[in-house]
Amino acid sequence: MSGLFDRDKWQEIFATLRKNKLRTFLTALGVFWGIFMLVFLLGMGKGLENGVYKDFGSNAKNIMWVWTNRTTLPYKGFKAGRIARLKLNDLEVLREKVEELDKIAPRSDIGQHPVVYKLNSGDYNIRGELTGMPEIEGFQITTGRYINEADIEHGKKTVVIGSTVRKELFGALNPVGEHITIRGVDFTVVGEFRPAQLKEWNRSDMEALVIPLTTMSRAFGRGENIDYMIVSAKPGYRVANMEPKIRRVLKEQKTIHPDDPQGIGGFNLEERFQQVQSLFIGIKGFLWFVGIGTLLAGIIGVSNIMLIIVKERTKEIGIRKALGATPNSIINLIITESVFITALSGYLGLIMGTFLIGLINYIMVSNNLEPENFYNPQVNITVGVVALMILVLSGVLAGFIPAMQAAKVNPVNALKDE
Repeated sequence: MSGLFDRDKWQEIFATLRKNKLRTFLTALGVFWGIFMLVFLLGMGKGLENGVYKDFGSNAKNIMWVWTNRTTLPYKGFKAGRIARLKLNDLEVLREKVEELDKIAPRSDIGQHPVVYKLNSGDYNIRGELTGMPEIEGFQITTGRYINEADIEHGKKTVVIGSTVRKELFGALNPVGEHITIRGVDFTVVGEFRPAQLKEWNRSDMEALVIPLTTMSRAFGRGENIDYMIVSAKPGYRVANMEPKIRRVLKEQKTIHPDDPQGIGGFNLEERFQQVQSLFIGIKGFLWFVGIGTLLAGIIGVSNIMLIIVKERTKEIGIRKALGATPNSIINLIITESVFITALSGYLGLIMGTFLIGLINYIMVSNNLEPENFYNPQVNITVGVVALMILVLSGVLAGFIPAMQAAKVNPVNALKDE
């Protein structure tokens, strides 16, 4: 047999490694640590990325919130300091003039009011909405349904309750079909909802009740007023590009100075999401830099050790060449030994790094731990494949210079030096 599966060559490699156990161990340790740190850092970085993205919840990412603020500039007879109110007809104006706009979900909030079910009661936040809010805000319908078009069209006295409201008023009872009283007005419960991913900032949703916006206008004297709206962009469009149009149209509609920075307020979730994505691209680049830098130190260590090995085996290499060994066979032997050391030690580092990441994730899941901004650390399969490719390449690079040094050994000089 010849080449990679040459038995004599492998026996010689193993004999050399056994003869220098401590040196081999310390050499392999550098590569092991480099791959281990690369995999571990990237796995933990993925956990940080997952945790931050999880905070965005199930909200659509191409959305923005829109509301009105106190104006800061006088305009067309109106003094500064005026607050214009958003109204239902503004929705149609936006749909007509902003072609990129996909969904609009308005909300009117009348604050906390007494809610009564038989002998149970409590003060909860009352909201008026149209359809579409669950898709935009990532609500999960746990029982029954949400507000639908028939509720809106006919101004029905239907209500969807948050999970906390259901627990406090109904206990284990299915609330669908039951009747509750809101500010003395009778409503029929048609469903229960909760955020798909519960966070500290959205717990108030579980303590809210949602009724049709048209019903709120008639029953509680809100008229056509809405407090804010959430708008989404059509597929293929960006909210960041749509936002200036929305502000311009609403300023025209509400007679607000075009240059007023405060008249129309808004929060662009897509822009924030893009910023986070850019941040993690930088973090990943930094982690790869640190990990590969650590690995490079191990590769340099392997290369230095292989140079020492070549120097120690100068006589042996000289005898080989005197007996007819070609430079390519010498190069092949040295590089094979280098690749073997780096591949084996690096593979063990890859396994250990992956195991440790998996262990951390297992402990978190088993103990129901949810650290802030950290969730589900994992090693991407791409990272594993790239790491293995780096291992083979690093082995070749580590052995290349020593191999070329060995190939240049002059048999006569080698035997004379001895």
